[in-house]
Amino acid sequence: MLTSLKKWLGKCRVVWITAPSIAGLIILMRVLGFLQLWEWAAFDQYMRLRPLEVRDNRIAIVGIDEADVKSIGQPILPDKVYAQLIEKLKARQPRAIGLDVFRDLPVEPGHEQLVRVFKSTPNLVGIEKVIGEPGRERVAPPPALKAKGQVGANDLIVDADSKVRRGLISVDTSPRETVYSFSLYLALLYLEAEGITPKAETQNSNVKHQKESLIWRLGKAVFQRFESDDGGYVRSDNRGYQVLINYRGGARTFETVSMRDVLDGKLPPEWGRDHVILIGFVGESFQDFFYTPYSNRLLSISHPTPGVEVHANLTSQIISAALDGRPLIKSWSEPVEWLWILLWSGIGAALTWQLRYTKTVSKISFRRRVGQVLVTVLLLGTTYIAFLGGWWIPVVPSFIALVGSSITITASVANSTFILRKTFGRYLSDEVVANLLESKEGLKLGGKRQKITILTSDLRGFTALSEQLPPEEVVTILNIYLKSMLDAIAAHHGTVDKFMGDGIMVLFGAPTVRDDDAKRAVACAVAMQLAMSDVNNQMQQLGFPLLEMGIGINTGEAVVGNIGSEKHSEYTAIGNEINLAFRLETYTTASQILISESTLQEVGESTLSINSHKQVQPKGVKQPITIYEVRGIRDPYNLFLPEEEDIFLLIAEEIPILYSVLDGKKVAETQFQGRIIKLSPKGAEITAINHEEGAIPSPLSNIKLNLLETDQTEYISDDIYAKVLEKAGKLDNFYIHFTFKPPTLTQRLSQARTRSHR
Repeated sequence: MLTSLKKWLGKCRVVWITAPSIAGLIILMRVLGFLQLWEWAAFDQYMRLRPLEVRDNRIAIVGIDEADVKSIGQPILPDKVYAQLIEKLKARQPRAIGLDVFRDLPVEPGHEQLVRVFKSTPNLVGIEKVIGEPGRERVAPPPALKAKGQVGANDLIVDADSKVRRGLISVDTSPRETVYSFSLYLALLYLEAEGITPKAETQNSNVKHQKESLIWRLGKAVFQRFESDDGGYVRSDNRGYQVLINYRGGARTFETVSMRDVLDGKLPPEWGRDHVILIGFVGESFQDFFYTPYSNRLLSISHPTPGVEVHANLTSQIISAALDGRPLIKSWSEPVEWLWILLWSGIGAALTWQLRYTKTVSKISFRRRVGQVLVTVLLLGTTYIAFLGGWWIPVVPSFIALVGSSITITASVANSTFILRKTFGRYLSDEVVANLLESKEGLKLGGKRQKITILTSDLRGFTALSEQLPPEEVVTILNIYLKSMLDAIAAHHGTVDKFMGDGIMVLFGAPTVRDDDAKRAVACAVAMQLAMSDVNNQMQQLGFPLLEMGIGINTGEAVVGNIGSEKHSEYTAIGNEINLAFRLETYTTASQILISESTLQEVGESTLSINSHKQVQPKGVKQPITIYEVRGIRDPYNLFLPEEEDIFLLIAEEIPILYSVLDGKKVAETQFQGRIIKLSPKGAEITAINHEEGAIPSPLSNIKLNLLETDQTEYISDDIYAKVLEKAGKLDNFYIHFTFKPPTLTQRLSQARTRSHR
């Protein structure tokens, strides 16, 4: 059990490392306040997305607008107007009247009349501003109402983004004085008629700081104090008894009538009975407007809400919570919020990790996207439903954690895939790797018939050379050679099928078919031969023998695909056309490129620079075929091999030899005697002494020869390998091109040629 758990944890270590790391980073960003504005925006959006609530008919507003001012004929309404207005409202028997207008100074005419109304209206509440610098920001209450204790604080708390999301229940103006808020005072007057009075309780309401505080209980509701880090807030000012405002809606959510309609008696007789009536400015010129969560809507201009309506929302919230159990907005403690963020970080990491592998990349992408969409819907749906119930659960940090962990896992998988591609790319071409990893049929056994061009290359005499050198040096030579060749192959988008020691098989047209497959194959061959110059420079610097490479190219249909079994398979091509490409390569001498008739037709003779052509009959082919030696390719590649003339010179002293014809890699038992009579930098002319059948090897065949002492009794050289040229010689003479000369012999032959030249 423990072993299985360790194994599982080891496999999923990227998940349990990523999830807490991303969660920790998001929590740090949140603590530093980087997410606060986004969390406020999410709060506002959730509030706007809630179903419309039924209008609270217990609250009514008498709005003072520009038309009211115009009807009075004064820019500042005199006290007489307010006295008449309040008297009219008193007659309608409301439970509370709130005057959300500063009246600390008299405005004649009618001040005495207004003072009498203040004194004779027990359910009237005035306002004062208690927060701010005295003398500059604070505003005193009406003295008559202050004397009767009928004043509430109308201060509003504006967040950093200029929106009001919090409201005051009370404010401590001094250690011994607590001022109720304007909204609370009005709500208490309403609830008093319902037999509900406030109860103060001492409780560990500050779960985050475990600090005792006084909380209010009203009917069915307990009003928890707002703390500085509640919800999406970070180190906010939490002085006073604050709560989050659970708005009912935006502007004109509550019934609003004009002041002139009240004064003119145009309202129904029962209007206002048992209501809470607030009096305040609703005209834009009064500049008593505030932005709320409902002020901004998608693709619309922001619409602020009158201050009196903000107070109406808080009053309604207190009343409806106490009487109807309407939810108050609450939040979790910080440790619980952290666990919530960690949960979604883990879900994002685990889901992405679980869906990292499937049969095809398209399925991975589809399933991952569907999974991410479903999980995102789950997150948003859960937090939205919780919000409807009054819980402000972190949505932005959780979403970022979900996406962040998903991106991190995706990046980790992408990095693993990159490493996998890079690793496989050392053995297969990029196209084959992509086909294996991304295609539906990538790993399916079997193949399909398609036209391809096959390029095969082989180093002349490398087998014999490798027998003369330590394995480490052989590997060094191969690495230098293959690096240059692979660069040329990659540049021409060839697919390396396999390495066969020093041989390379390259496919053009598999797995991706292109119109210029044959052209690219020929251009690649010329580029490979040109690259041999750099390879040989490196060979010379390291003291190794120079290398020569032959290339054969054929075009035709072959079966291409994954050949093998479920346990082991390789991407390759099989068929007669492959065999023919290898046969063509065996006919090459020196640095030749030989192509078949089909490749010539595919490329177009006008595109190629053809040096010569000849007919051959490869083993297994019933009829002779024509093959062509390519010296270059024109537009758009313009690659050409340099012209090299091999000059044969008579040597001063003929060199006796024994030679045998090779059948593939097998040396024939029959040996023939001969003499080297001419030498070139890369070959020789030989005269056969024996006149028996087979003494003159057929052109393009391979021979092995050994130099003899002058008396022809002993070998004086290791094995030399050469290919018989088509160059015509005198009777009993033939020309060869050395494919391998032992390093000790190279200098001797060079000296023999030099002496003859002198």
